[in-house]
Amino acid sequence: MIKTHKTTHEHEPLILNELTIRSVDRSRKDILTWRGALISAESIYYPNRSRLYDLYEDIILDGHLSGVIAKRIDAVLNKEICFNVDGKKDAAIDELIHSSAFRDIMRTIMETRLWGVSAIEFIPGSKLAFDLIPRKHIKPELGIIAFEQTGTDGIPYASLHNIWVMGDNKDLGILLKCAPYCLYKRGGLSDWAQYIELFGQPVRVIKYDSYDEQTKLELKKILDESGSSLSMMIPRQADFEIKDGKQTNCDGNLQLSFIKALNDELSITVLGNTETTTSSYSSGYAQSKVHLDQQYEITRSDLIYTAAMLNSPRFISILRGYGYPVSNGHFAFTKDMDIDYLKTRIAIDKEIAQQVPLPEDYWYNTYGIPNNK
Repeated sequence: MIKTHKTTHEHEPLILNELTIRSVDRSRKDILTWRGALISAESIYYPNRSRLYDLYEDIILDGHLSGVIAKRIDAVLNKEICFNVDGKKDAAIDELIHSSAFRDIMRTIMETRLWGVSAIEFIPGSKLAFDLIPRKHIKPELGIIAFEQTGTDGIPYASLHNIWVMGDNKDLGILLKCAPYCLYKRGGLSDWAQYIELFGQPVRVIKYDSYDEQTKLELKKILDESGSSLSMMIPRQADFEIKDGKQTNCDGNLQLSFIKALNDELSITVLGNTETTTSSYSSGYAQSKVHLDQQYEITRSDLIYTAAMLNSPRFISILRGYGYPVSNGHFAFTKDMDIDYLKTRIAIDKEIAQQVPLPEDYWYNTYGIPNNK
């Protein structure tokens, strides 16, 4: 077990104590809400992301979006990672890597790609501990943590050694592109529910003589007591015709295809493909393989990004503050063992090795073979 440095005074995170935290705005949102929030976030003189991040909190409740987000994040969290010193694995950091706190940090790093910015406040003490700073209070353009989510007064974080702010000042995250699809999908589901309510049950039409009020009252009583299906009462002399849309949308497939198209757009935006989440009528092995390769490329990019953030000077300095011996090494993900890829690669490497000598380290690094020398 690693002996970590104990500070002489442990305290609650000061920044969070000074912030005025507001509830998430759960009011009804539409495309105009998205455009207004985007304009506010991109303002040159008074940029404010609070409305946009309230919208993000709303759309991540979408089942399909939350599923593809979890799939992308888990692809990184489930990869084996180690700490290497001089090219060899340092087992002394394994306890840290396998801790829930370290896993949560990796999750926050990945969520930064979705939201555009994240901030962590590390709590001084004997163990790695931290709190997330609400993103609505992070003002990367001003370099402060604002006291109010819509304010411009706050605490400069550049000189604070226990604050780690991740993300680019102008990046608004992948969720910016997902928001319109989720909002349109919400409207499409409402239309579909209304269609089912109107045409999911047969319509009952009763005609009566306009001068016979007694019969009218009796018929109304019968309709009220015989269920909740759509019912109508019209005078026999009236001409009545119901336009139910069944000529072009007899089974609600119009709404279904619209929602499926929006789900596909969400999958492409987050994962870069559709076939690894849902299957289409024309899908086959070759098409699925191409889509899987596309997702692998995004996962590789996420692995490189996550490793770069873990090896950043700020995070390494924070770990040193907790007493972890991380000065002479770096975090690295182990190689993926893609059998099909390795079969092709080793065939090529064998041919090249006959023409050009390959260094010994090449075989260790390419095929993920541990070097115990």
